[in-house]
Amino acid sequence: MTPQVRCYDCAEAYEIDDRKRCTCGEPLWFDTNPIGMGWPDDEWTAGMWRYVDTLPVSDPVGIPPGTTPLVRADRLDEYVGCTLYLKNEAQNPTGSFKDRGTAVGVSYAAQTGHEWVGTVSHGNMALSTSAYAASAGLECAVFVPVDTPPERLELINRHDPHVFRVKGDYGRLYAETLILETDVMFVNSDTPLRVAGQKTVAYEILEQLHPAEPDALVLPVSSGGQASAVWKAVRELECAGLIDDVPRLYFVQAAACDPIAMAYREDKAVVMPVSADETIAISIANSDPPSGTRALEAARDTGGAVISVPDDETRDAMAHLSTKAGTSVEPSSAVSLAGVRHLSSSGHIKADDDVVTILTGSGYKERYGAEINVRSIDLDDLEQELRSVVGR
Repeated sequence: MTPQVRCYDCAEAYEIDDRKRCTCGEPLWFDTNPIGMGWPDDEWTAGMWRYVDTLPVSDPVGIPPGTTPLVRADRLDEYVGCTLYLKNEAQNPTGSFKDRGTAVGVSYAAQTGHEWVGTVSHGNMALSTSAYAASAGLECAVFVPVDTPPERLELINRHDPHVFRVKGDYGRLYAETLILETDVMFVNSDTPLRVAGQKTVAYEILEQLHPAEPDALVLPVSSGGQASAVWKAVRELECAGLIDDVPRLYFVQAAACDPIAMAYREDKAVVMPVSADETIAISIANSDPPSGTRALEAARDTGGAVISVPDDETRDAMAHLSTKAGTSVEPSSAVSLAGVRHLSSSGHIKADDDVVTILTGSGYKERYGAEINVRSIDLDDLEQELRSVVGR
């Protein structure tokens, strides 16, 4: 059967023909029938492709993303005020959660005879798309904002895509690439193929914890694509009878650019664009999120919320992840941990709740201007200097 795409809002369905939006204006996602779905018997070494029966592709390309670790972070429990688990998506092939959606999008493009794929991105998705396109032998067009940091462009260029630095509004750039009449198949952050792949992170979390179930999942939100994917996944697992209770979904933005959180605070039905200020969480600084309203509905539907946190709390969360959990994440990922702390202090999350925080991207790919703590010593003074630190 040819896969269909459907509108989450009005339920209108379409045959897949690279359509990304419903005629009502809302984003589409792939129809999935979860009846009879069970936890796969396949080895975890297959990565996210262990769930291939729920995905719109059958011939994967590239290094399999997924099966990233889910670990208890007991040394952070006191900091966040609950029982905390970390799902470390930084261990995907290019260092971010974007690889899940990219793997599906590029595999589908190759399977259906496309020669070009494209994307619009601040960094992680551009890197991921160019890498998977290279693995599939496809040409890749990447459009980035003109202020994208040089170190990010260097990483992206390693896979030899065609990179375009674009002056102008990012939201307009995102929307216009989806209606261009070219041979490039765009896999932007909330398109159906990308959402299909990204939902596997929620499958994994629930399977890794099974038979226990988390009370809440907390993750950053930008375009709303990942938030939508997680929502779709938990509802599918509930329909399949694989979980008894759907976890509350909490989404976190940077306070300097928080259109979805603003709509939640003001009890609005629709997310509207905002004027953004500067933030260290540049990867989620999306002032006009294309799936913002869908993410807003996901939070409300599951009894969760959408909040925002200031940059100083994000920096503090980054430091705690580095020194208490032994991992470094980018600021746009650390907002989720800062969000858990905020949700606990405000009473949304209780002390006895089991909470999973999704760490979406590695902090080892860039420098963030932090002070470097280092001392220079003479080799002859090695023991004396070490004793001065150890204390004996």
